[in-house]
Amino acid sequence: MHALEPPPPVRPHRDLPEFYETPQRRAKFVAKLFDDTARYYDRISGALSFGTCRAYRKWALRRAGLKAEMRLLDVATGTGLAAQAALDLGLDPANVVGLDPSIGMLHENQKRRAIPLVQALGETLPFRDGTFDFICMSYALRHVEDLIALFREFHRVLKPGGRVLVLEISRPASRAAFAIGRFYMDRFLPRVIRLITRNPEAGTLLQFYWATIAECVPPETIMESLSAAGLTEVVRKRTGSMLSDYFALKP
Repeated sequence: MHALEPPPPVRPHRDLPEFYETPQRRAKFVAKLFDDTARYYDRISGALSFGTCRAYRKWALRRAGLKAEMRLLDVATGTGLAAQAALDLGLDPANVVGLDPSIGMLHENQKRRAIPLVQALGETLPFRDGTFDFICMSYALRHVEDLIALFREFHRVLKPGGRVLVLEISRPASRAAFAIGRFYMDRFLPRVIRLITRNPEAGTLLQFYWATIAECVPPETIMESLSAAGLTEVVRKRTGSMLSDYFALKP
């Protein structure tokens, strides 16, 4: 009998040659972009969310069922906005683990709080099976290589009954909302951020953000990938025209 072929990767968006020349350079481009902008990331996030980013993460984690006694893995933790929200909800710092491929982001995270931090990719989590009660990932799904590989790793390291929360920005469905989002994120805000930070990469980060949003696979593909990885009770909840919160459980 022949071994079953693994499913083809589900990429979150097409290649973006306007930012990196070849697909092979994508990972290095993304890593350098986040390393170079880590010190400004909280300000960028605040500008994107009109100052609601911290409160929204806390509300979303609470709504998804995060409890103080749980052990949390914050994938793509960045500077630790979601990790801090979990601490604010009463989790022990020793039970909040942050993971990110960007060493620059991890250094900024480390300055702000004392939690375990790991440099790694979400598609290859360096943890034993059944380690965590809850996994969250905030606005970084568009930067992975394979959605199913990522979600299979979530399934593997979760305990039975464990929960997944993925926060993401979705492409607006209406033309008007799309045009407004493009103007704000791709034109107006990059100029403002470059002036404030005097860092050209900060503006590039915002333009890259918008490109990945505009080209992202539809929410249905994300939900199908969660299910294909073995997760159940997959639900998407929307806030406004662009925010999508994905919930799932490990049976």
